[in-house]
Amino acid sequence: MEIWYTLLLLVAGLISGFMNVLAGGGSLLVMPIMVLLLGMPGPVANGTNRVAILAQNVSAVAGFRKKGFSDWRLSLSLALCALPGAAVGAWYGTKLDGEWFNRVLSGVMIGVMIIMALKHRKSKQQPDDSPRDTAPKGPTRNQLIAGHVLIVLAGFYGGFIQAGVGFILMAILHQVMGLDLVRVNMHKVFIVAAYTIIALGFFAYSGNIMWTRGLILAVAMAVGGWAGSHFAVNKGEGVIRIALNIALTVLIIKLLLSPG
Repeated sequence: MEIWYTLLLLVAGLISGFMNVLAGGGSLLVMPIMVLLLGMPGPVANGTNRVAILAQNVSAVAGFRKKGFSDWRLSLSLALCALPGAAVGAWYGTKLDGEWFNRVLSGVMIGVMIIMALKHRKSKQQPDDSPRDTAPKGPTRNQLIAGHVLIVLAGFYGGFIQAGVGFILMAILHQVMGLDLVRVNMHKVFIVAAYTIIALGFFAYSGNIMWTRGLILAVAMAVGGWAGSHFAVNKGEGVIRIALNIALTVLIIKLLLSPG
């Protein structure tokens, strides 16, 4: 049985890491698998996933730094705003279990599917020669204030359940603060890495982490992310989106039918 668990975690981690690079939403696939197929209680799956999330984002921060992309001052100020919200969210996350965890996760998955569909529809309608990422080099004072306030709320959500938080952070950093997509991802991985340390502490203190399985998942997600970065996005994104929607639909149905 342990071999079965290990193999399933490796496969789920590889797919999740791959998806996180190509389209995002890897945790939306990993956590239901841990709950439905591995039989983990909701808070344990939620906490165990944080081990892999931390490893993946620390690696990503180092990768951006190596490529010459870093803005430690802004990244740190945004991360500090996320920490209080993440602490409160993680505390609530340790209390959410059984049927309510399934319902919340199902609602998040449905919401993300709708957002992905609308985003894909908008991108198809946008002309190929239209300007993109024409935002100014730095955000204005008002954009900075609005962004930092919203990051507090994003931190709460990330600490609470994590799945799909990347879409929220990208909306704040790109749409509200006007950052280009390279810097959006640069700041996003720093923020997630920082608040995940806090969230991980809450889940560890409450005994909601299976460390061995979390480390296995972390290694697999790192490898999957590396593979995804070397994959042709334009060729693979459509297939990934279809596969992700099918998988999410099946998992949502199973979550809603599960007694908790």
